[in-house]
Amino acid sequence: MKKLLLLAFAFLPAALSAQEKAPSPVDLINPLMGTQSKPSLSNGNTYPAVALPWGMNFWTPQTGKMGDGWQYTYEADKILGFKQTHQPSPWMNDYGMFSVFPETGKLKLDEKDRASWFSHKAETAKPYYYSVYLADYDVTTEITPTERAASFQFTFPKSDSSHIVIDAFDKGSYIKIIPGEQKIIGYSTKNSGAVPANFKNYFVIYVDKPFALASTWHDWKQDAGQLEYTGDHAGAVITLKTAKGEKVHLKVASSFISVEQAELNLTRELGNDNFAATCQKAKDTWNKTLSRLDVEGGTIDQTRTFYSSLYRMLFFPNKMYEVDANGQNIHYSPFNGKVAPGYLFAGTGFWDTFRALYPFLNLVYPSINKEMQEGLINDYKEGGWLPEWSSPGYADCMIGNNSASVVSEAYLKGLRGYDIETLYQALKHGANNEGPNATGRRGVQYYNTLGYVPYNVKVNENAARTLEYAYDDFAIYQLGKALGKPKKEIEIYKKRSQNYRNIFDPQTKLMRGKNQDGTFETPFNPFKWGDAFTEGNSWHYSWGVFHDIQGLINLMGGKQQFAAKLDSVFEMPPVFDDSYYGGVIHEIREMQIAGMGQYAHGNQPIQHMIYLYNHANQPWKTQYWVREAMNRLYRATPDGYCGDEDNGQTSAWYIFSAMGFYPVTPASDQYVLGAPLFKKVTVNLENGKTITINAPKNSADNRYVNTLTVDGKPYTNNWLSHKGLLNGAVLDFDMQATPNKDRGTKDADVPYSMSNEK
Repeated sequence: MKKLLLLAFAFLPAALSAQEKAPSPVDLINPLMGTQSKPSLSNGNTYPAVALPWGMNFWTPQTGKMGDGWQYTYEADKILGFKQTHQPSPWMNDYGMFSVFPETGKLKLDEKDRASWFSHKAETAKPYYYSVYLADYDVTTEITPTERAASFQFTFPKSDSSHIVIDAFDKGSYIKIIPGEQKIIGYSTKNSGAVPANFKNYFVIYVDKPFALASTWHDWKQDAGQLEYTGDHAGAVITLKTAKGEKVHLKVASSFISVEQAELNLTRELGNDNFAATCQKAKDTWNKTLSRLDVEGGTIDQTRTFYSSLYRMLFFPNKMYEVDANGQNIHYSPFNGKVAPGYLFAGTGFWDTFRALYPFLNLVYPSINKEMQEGLINDYKEGGWLPEWSSPGYADCMIGNNSASVVSEAYLKGLRGYDIETLYQALKHGANNEGPNATGRRGVQYYNTLGYVPYNVKVNENAARTLEYAYDDFAIYQLGKALGKPKKEIEIYKKRSQNYRNIFDPQTKLMRGKNQDGTFETPFNPFKWGDAFTEGNSWHYSWGVFHDIQGLINLMGGKQQFAAKLDSVFEMPPVFDDSYYGGVIHEIREMQIAGMGQYAHGNQPIQHMIYLYNHANQPWKTQYWVREAMNRLYRATPDGYCGDEDNGQTSAWYIFSAMGFYPVTPASDQYVLGAPLFKKVTVNLENGKTITINAPKNSADNRYVNTLTVDGKPYTNNWLSHKGLLNGAVLDFDMQATPNKDRGTKDADVPYSMSNEK
């Protein structure tokens, strides 16, 4: 009998494990990845966004004071509000925000006084759900989102003085309490610039319990008996009598158009759903969106990092359009202050995201990017320019004219059904004019006549601008060619795409600032950050010839010299010259401490560099360094990034790299090969086809590609075509622990370069 019992127990673990349900993709995500950040050192500079993919509104617990871009930091120990946010990054700050906050006992309005201690031990953060225990008030807050609304659930203790504080923030706000409807309406105008004077974010809040007391407040003081207030800083407070464990529910929605539209958004998206139903719908939406990619055969840490990175990629640019009573898409224009029909998106910088985020959308989520392209048409029609940084209007930030890449790539990779002719005209307009707030091209008159932006004409970051304009001209040329534009019209962009050559210094074999008279800047320190470059130095930007790596190889003296130059990036110590900034900026510090020499993955200019070994017939070095970067620099933890995450771009590098390829030249048909991270990745394309990436021998040691077959046929090229992948493909990687120095080493195997075009 004893032996039989032992046998029975022996089978229990297997039986139990068989019953265990594998976590859904959304539950593998850690929204706190990257939140352990500060101005001097970024580990992501993220916040836990409780939202739906590309939703108009996000929600976040607020640990930072009103107006602080670092609105949630992992090392904080107090929460002072639950904030509706549209913030793309702490450096850009926020717009149209307001917050709600529960209290008990003596009413506290001042944000410093009302802040409650909390612990991560009593905090649950999911993309579709957030919960935290506020220790000072014995209240648990729960939030679940829709695209333009949210449902709150506050669990109160027994109290005659349970409060809900609404903070519409300063710089101009309005609040009105309607006790008979258990309703609060208002608006916030707080923003970080780049909006018209009539900008407002309207909100409506319903509470499912009658108010015992209610009043407005301003200047952190209560307006006893007042139910409406307009001024610099408006707020409301309602007081409730609650039983122990009583759950009080709020339904909240907002609109950039009107209170009435906010009400419509609430009715349409929340309706009669209770908290649990809204939460389940949000979870289902996330799982459906995430299920486009399925990974198998990695460690649990790798899988969590993969889906946590994918989560970050699915927010920006976020929807700024709404749906009116007739079911038509409409939007408030941050360019002219009017309400207009159609799509609009906001909250992204193309300097960051043209590199990998938009290529990923074109491959995996093309329909949302089609909406984004239609939104760009409205940007141009309403503001006269395509944005380079939208937050939500034209933000005066960063360099380049990379809307050219975003627009051209979408069409070149198959998006159709929108007014591409207007976008093409917008690209030509931006390429030949200098616009307001970083639109168009700063220094364009020099670039178009001299072939570069000079170092000594008071146009900052001139060498970086020259390099980016050259690639952007390539993108315009490619689009013009695809649209059948006259050769005479597009040849000028083809010619200008070679302007990168004009700032290449043959002596140092690096990119270098050049004066108006044709002499190079002197003295020249290739380790100097800023000045001629943007948030980087010459060693970072010298690889920024996305469209013509072979041309760069030729300038550097051939493939051996080029590969040796690539090697030296990792071999040099992380020395730097910060004199342009007058101190160490966080991007410098992040490079310095990463332990990868001059490789500054925490910022965008160099992120494609690892893949360039493929152009020099040494693909195994790409395979080695891609795995090193993924292993060292990413993890689904609060310090899980190696610099600013930047609206999905740094995450997109990881996702592409984990799949085994990367878009070095976005405005082309090719992806450059690396090596996959997982034993299997399945990409479920929108057109119903499937990309299957098999690497069954993949392991920590087996990081090198021995052979690759595509659809069962041997494949030696160091690139994959977008068109081929869209048709569905099976990639079988045979992985091993030592480099195969024969595969992919022929000149015929190299990826696209403009100089190799026949």
